[in-house]
Amino acid sequence: MTTSAVRVRALCRRYGDVAALDGVDLDFAAGPFTAVMGPSGSGKSTLLQCAAGLDRPTSGSVTVDGTELAGLSERRRTLLRRERIGFVFQSFNLLPSLTAAQNVALPLRLAGRRPSGGAVREALARVGLAGRAGHRPSQLSGGQQQRVALARALITGPAVLFGDEPTGALDTTTSREVLTLLRQLVDDEGLTTVMVTHDPVAAAYADRVVFLVDGRVSGEMTAPAAERVAAHMTGLERVPCC
Repeated sequence: MTTSAVRVRALCRRYGDVAALDGVDLDFAAGPFTAVMGPSGSGKSTLLQCAAGLDRPTSGSVTVDGTELAGLSERRRTLLRRERIGFVFQSFNLLPSLTAAQNVALPLRLAGRRPSGGAVREALARVGLAGRAGHRPSQLSGGQQQRVALARALITGPAVLFGDEPTGALDTTTSREVLTLLRQLVDDEGLTTVMVTHDPVAAAYADRVVFLVDGRVSGEMTAPAAERVAAHMTGLERVPCC
């Protein structure tokens, strides 16, 4: 039986009269790479934020690595995010005054743990930056900064990695390099990855694509090809003429 790293049931998130999520049921199995797509305003980022414990749903349930989030205090939710969830966002969110190694070590320090130099070097090596430990963000390219952000997400050994448009700020070549790295982490290490993206080419690196429309699941695709994903998205975004 396939184990779910993340499970959402009857998930709703309202902002006033607007339903960003409207009864979403989804399972993200432990191991595969899932992309989440949909037109603008479909609820993609809201789904990721609720699933990752960054936002509290209006109703419904979220279970991450076997832990139901609804009953957790803010402190326990914070601890869960630090220990079992990794985040990579479009903006790299690196501290400019810290070196790459210090940025990677930051989650452990915030958790009151003393990171070993070996663990930090290993995390940087996993993303191909073994020789950049002493560089500050201003001395790194955009792709290298995103790799540092990825190493920072990996240092705690998360059960699941969430990415919100992780290649959105990168050029085409650098974007493909980061996506290839994510694919390798899934294939070689079984790292459960959930990525929101608007790019059909990025989605094609995933094992599965889930489509949202108006806060609801509207279908999914396995073994996606960029052309098929793009064609499906065109159909979702087409506005009825009358």
